[in-house]
Amino acid sequence: MTESPSNVPGIQLNSGGVIPQLGLGVWQADDDECARAVQYALEVGYRHVDTAAAYGNEEAVGRGLSASGVERDEYFVTTKLWNADQGYEQTFPAFSASLDKLGLDYVDLYLIHWPLQDAERRHRTWDALVDIQASERARSIGVCNFEPHHLAELLEHTDVVPAVDQVELHPHLPQQEIREFAGQHGIAVESWSPLGGSPRNGKASSLLSDPVITAIGDRYGKSPAQVLIRWHLQQGLIVIPKSVHEERIAANIEVFDFELDADDLAKIDGLDDGQRFGAHPDTANFGAPD
Repeated sequence: MTESPSNVPGIQLNSGGVIPQLGLGVWQADDDECARAVQYALEVGYRHVDTAAAYGNEEAVGRGLSASGVERDEYFVTTKLWNADQGYEQTFPAFSASLDKLGLDYVDLYLIHWPLQDAERRHRTWDALVDIQASERARSIGVCNFEPHHLAELLEHTDVVPAVDQVELHPHLPQQEIREFAGQHGIAVESWSPLGGSPRNGKASSLLSDPVITAIGDRYGKSPAQVLIRWHLQQGLIVIPKSVHEERIAANIEVFDFELDADDLAKIDGLDDGQRFGAHPDTANFGAPD
């Protein structure tokens, strides 16, 4: 493990870059609040912002980055290719559009947002990402929501191993199989909805009010969110909690002054019940090209 520019620990990627282990997620953040949140996050020490074409806020992210005054080589930006733009030829204009909206010459990490249900198209999309990386307009490339069988299939197709697999991951869904497979192949794992996520499909996370989490927080004088973020960090995961509220953004990075002990970790591990709040990658096909 190395240090990122803001002293947030960094994870060495197989592509040679270093990704700050804690970043700001901006899913569901609308235009003005997103720009303010990104600017504020960089002002308080974040150096990693995660967005996506599908979020509709890449322009706002770009404005926030610019307004922060932080030099480009000091922060790490991730964006993602939306499902409707998958395919070799389609990927290039979609990527260029993302760069234009962000106002950047390159992104640090470009991800396929979902595997969908078409292996051939998935492979051709990956081929496009490989070419984009070769052009140095994306320093690293990777995937989101790939199950172990998706990763295995992709590795049979290519010599370029994804740098990152970003998946739904929290104590209810610790994704041990994905983490084990990724670890065997040098793929970093990044957690989306790391605090359990917003209510979806009629389901809401109870992690922020779970008595196990709140009791641990009380012991350390930390909030449930801080305990959960610390759990991800100590698992060696990359974590991108989303917030547009300044006090929460600031609090979410105040997690390097305490450490969960073995008993804490065991209690949190006991929350694993396989509960998923987002779509399952083996069935999701929303937005797929015609």
